[in-house]
Amino acid sequence: MRKKLISVMTVGTLAAGVLSGCSDSSGSTEKKDDVLKIWSFTDELKKPITKFEEKNGVKVELTIVPIADYPTKLKPALESGVGAPDIFTGEIAFLKQWVDAGYWANLSDDKFGADKIKDNYIPYVYDLGKDKDGNVRALSWQTTPGGVYYKRSLAKEVLGTDDPKEVGSMMSSMDGVFEVAEKMKQKGYKMFPDEGSIRWFSQGANPQPWVNENQELVLTQEKKDYMDYAKELRAKQYTALAPEWSPSWFEGMDKPIKVKENGKQTETQVFSYVLPTWGLHSVLKENAKTTAGDWAVTSGPSPYFWGGTWLGVYKDSKKQKLAYDFVKMMTQDDEFLTDWAKETGDVLAYTPVTDKIKSDFSDEFLGGQNNYEFFLDQAEKITPGIVTKYDQQLDTLYGASVLQYVEGKKSKDEAIEEFYKKVKNAYPDIKVNN
Repeated sequence: MRKKLISVMTVGTLAAGVLSGCSDSSGSTEKKDDVLKIWSFTDELKKPITKFEEKNGVKVELTIVPIADYPTKLKPALESGVGAPDIFTGEIAFLKQWVDAGYWANLSDDKFGADKIKDNYIPYVYDLGKDKDGNVRALSWQTTPGGVYYKRSLAKEVLGTDDPKEVGSMMSSMDGVFEVAEKMKQKGYKMFPDEGSIRWFSQGANPQPWVNENQELVLTQEKKDYMDYAKELRAKQYTALAPEWSPSWFEGMDKPIKVKENGKQTETQVFSYVLPTWGLHSVLKENAKTTAGDWAVTSGPSPYFWGGTWLGVYKDSKKQKLAYDFVKMMTQDDEFLTDWAKETGDVLAYTPVTDKIKSDFSDEFLGGQNNYEFFLDQAEKITPGIVTKYDQQLDTLYGASVLQYVEGKKSKDEAIEEFYKKVKNAYPDIKVNN
């Protein structure tokens, strides 16, 4: 997945990009003049489609719809069948809604056999494609765990080492993160661009879904603690006050940026950014030109993931075998996935391939580090089953309440109470036991 998502406690705004598409193909045993139709919100499938057309001698038509319009444009087509695609993709923000909606064919059915390949996938990735009854509805070729990307030169100067394992050890707890942040401050640097950087670690060692099996809202102590950590980051001036996706957020990757604190404007460098796998290729490499080679990636206080693209077969498609042939190529074809990983750097979810290729990666942007092995190790630590269909909206609501507390507009209790009220209004079906 090569796009940015609004998530839990994001304190910035997302400038959603509109990706333009092309037409392409797929094929198998159906008639050669058939056109396989694919809908997606991203251009990731353009090259794979070309490969599939060449290999199978068929035509694929790719329709790309901007992410903001994707669910509303796709749903009527799937419900009516008029102009519906044979394959369509889903992303993490609305994935759980779609796997339970019944639009994707049941890939656990014997004619597809997705249950038989379970042990070949990163557990949380495979789990996310299952509906509430345990049937596989969608598969993904990628895993998107995250890490902490940091500037090696600042790590050497302030911490005495730029080694990812040593730096990661220093940040293995929130207390450790704040100790590093204080050291950075003493040298005139900022630990993070903004307070939202640490939202991914709010699960801590106790990952829980926002809504449990009893339809109850779950606001863990770790999520409550996140509010205090965010507040402390702001109070101790450990961040550059550069909201996620803002111009200053991007600028801090490549050069010193100006920060206004205590009525004075100063210039500072940002030490680290908390981003997932795709953040390396689509964010850092695109914006950190002069600092290329001065970066590394390591772990934070807890593993997390951000984003991902799943795809499945439309339940009423007349070309289901052909459609699943494309899904199989994207998610299970050894030759294709090996080439894809080496070409794009995408971290795969299909372990028969990753086991063979993971030791061969080295990224010059990261000072020669093998980030592939690092991310695969992080992916294995992610707890399956914590994503719900409510996450995107609840993340946004909670993020707004956290910001109210950070900026001193509400007390912690007031901010939490406001969050509860907004959840009740937005989702009457959720039990809020405050």
